[in-house]
Amino acid sequence: MKIALVQMTCEKGDITRNVRRTIEFSAQAADAGADIVCFPEASMTGYIDPPGGHPEAVVFWDDARLTPLYQWSRPNQITIVAGIVERNPDGLPYLSQGIIRQGKLEGVYHKSYIAPDEVSLFSAGNELCLFSHRDDKIGLSVCADIESEDLFRRYSEAGARIVLHSSAPGLYGDQATRNWQSGYDWWRGDCQSKLGKYAHTYGLTIAAATQSGRTVDEDFPGGGYLFDPSGALVAETDDWSEGILIADIT
Repeated sequence: MKIALVQMTCEKGDITRNVRRTIEFSAQAADAGADIVCFPEASMTGYIDPPGGHPEAVVFWDDARLTPLYQWSRPNQITIVAGIVERNPDGLPYLSQGIIRQGKLEGVYHKSYIAPDEVSLFSAGNELCLFSHRDDKIGLSVCADIESEDLFRRYSEAGARIVLHSSAPGLYGDQATRNWQSGYDWWRGDCQSKLGKYAHTYGLTIAAATQSGRTVDEDFPGGGYLFDPSGALVAETDDWSEGILIADIT
């Protein structure tokens, strides 16, 4: 199996632009022979702070601005895992990753661990999300879920062999004096110490895709990583630039 991990700058609130880039990266991944392409957290809406920032970008999965992606995927075999800030009729919105395959939304995962600085902005989900590729079960996790070892244990017990981890960890500090290398190194280290541990403990392959670059008011570190069931980091991006890491899983 080939998985494409996309390292992408996701402009806040610019759904049309982000969906166009999602299609472009998905096409590149398909041309490279990938079976699955995984995008960062909130990749299509951008990581917005509702309700104050871009409330128009808090959407349902049937929003018309997402239609071009469904249309592109209909004749293509690649499975797309991409994210939105999802409207919640019962409360605060969800940080949501959807599984899109051949024009259909086949499943949705709602981020279950909400970081302390997110609790006033987002609701937590409480359900696992698994999908199948051939004989493999694949689970989804999102950003601050990296703090929840129990989530990865539950996926393992549910029969998952692979977990796709989509993230958008904002970097602290002044944008004007940003040290990109230190931000990239911080997130790489966090993924290695936690995702690597969970991979080894629960016999999982864990693949991570992260938002990268500068948005209007926030920077993201990037980072595409593949951890094998021994916990070893067996594939990774070179730096924080936009691009795709194609990883083979045997």
